Amino acid sequence: MTRTNADERGVVQRSCADEGGEIRTAIGEPAGAAVETRPPRNGTHSEEGLRMTEVTGDQTLVGRGNEQGALLFRQWFDELNRTAEAGGTAAYVFVMGSMNELLSVFDFPVVFPEINSLQTAVRHVAHEYLNEAEDYGYSPDICGYVKADVATQLRGGELPMGRIPKPGIAVYTNACNTYIKWAEIWERMYQVPTFALDIPGTRSAGAQTWSGHPDFENDRRYVEAQIKELITICETVSGKKFDIDKLRESMAHANTMSAEWKRLLELNRSRPSLFNALTDGTIFLGVSNGFRGKEEGARYFQALVEEMEYKAANGIGTLTDEKYRLVFVGVPCYPMFRRFNELFTEWGGTFVNSTYLWFASGGSNLGFQYDLNRPLESLAEGVLVSVRDAMDSMFYQTDILHDMIEGYAIDGVVYHPIKSCRTVSTGLADSRRDLMEARDIATLFVESDMMDRRVVSEAQLKNRADAFFEGLAARRHQAAIGKAV
Repeated sequence: MTRTNADERGVVQRSCADEGGEIRTAIGEPAGAAVETRPPRNGTHSEEGLRMTEVTGDQTLVGRGNEQGALLFRQWFDELNRTAEAGGTAAYVFVMGSMNELLSVFDFPVVFPEINSLQTAVRHVAHEYLNEAEDYGYSPDICGYVKADVATQLRGGELPMGRIPKPGIAVYTNACNTYIKWAEIWERMYQVPTFALDIPGTRSAGAQTWSGHPDFENDRRYVEAQIKELITICETVSGKKFDIDKLRESMAHANTMSAEWKRLLELNRSRPSLFNALTDGTIFLGVSNGFRGKEEGARYFQALVEEMEYKAANGIGTLTDEKYRLVFVGVPCYPMFRRFNELFTEWGGTFVNSTYLWFASGGSNLGFQYDLNRPLESLAEGVLVSVRDAMDSMFYQTDILHDMIEGYAIDGVVYHPIKSCRTVSTGLADSRRDLMEARDIATLFVESDMMDRRVVSEAQLKNRADAFFEGLAARRHQAAIGKAV
């Protein structure tokens, strides 16, 4: 069903909700995506129904991004389901360095296992998949995404939102250490080729190099050589010859998406904020991952920016009466996704940005533009810059957080380490301490998980969130007294 809310201007803001009132969103994670949309009566979505709606007034424009994001996500999974039913295969990829621009040249359907896994948590069935993988022999201590995917493979690709095809090839980067061992599971299960793209990272905090620097050019050539090797493998697997003009077309769409993604983040500096980075933002991530390098994805983000610019010009914010502007560090708590967000919105807290929107978008936040006159060289440069930035947002957050606090007028920072992902969570306590030593900013450190409900305690999370907001209120009160004096 669709729930409508009208603000004081009479503008209707829509959010997709199920019959129980739980908001379902399309999210792209390590993760791109948690979406649930009810299929039409005939069981399929028409092409006409998936086109961007024409703007006929405020009620059509505001809320359009969430609505269309859900439809695009459903379209993506309908395609995967058809491929699986026909016995076809797909390219298995990850959000940090998916190489969608290149894979689309060979017409590979793409599967993001991270997105599939988190969907099970949002739909409250992750425990079934985790238990099955643990019964199969996987430790409770390893990544919950991996275990949910193993169970998915054991079930023949069956997921709550449809069936995914088996892998025909797996492409991954070193942005997450788990990617490497994860891909080896598919290699053993299906005897398919896997390709590891080794992306040189930032050597130390603040030591990035850029185009023209000898170190950067060495790294770029190293990545370009690997891309050429990947092209040869894709030709063998797909049976199709590499088409450089088709690559240019895909890169042009990626250019549009990256530019609009950067603009989208900048627009949320508005007061009130235009979207919630934890909920709405993950809808946008779903599209950015699943439709990167495709015309639908480019058009979606153009329309989304149009919506946000309209909201900014007219002072239209989220459905929350914004009192506190927050930054989120880490991966969301998907087992209680809606309720986790409510722990903050009930106090008037809105997440205006997050490190998740950086690393889970594969570095699109930089707005990097490919040079279509030298596609392979520029693709290597873009992958190097984007994946490196995604890794920096996990490993060197402090400088990024300083920029966010200044640029977005942040009142508090919420750190959320999780049991399932040590890559994201390791060092967060030290990062928090470093930030607090450098500036006077309120912070909250809460632990749960992105998949496993057995280690998520709503009562403990609520107690800490309540204390956090009480502290924010006291800070604001003391600041007001100081000004009065």
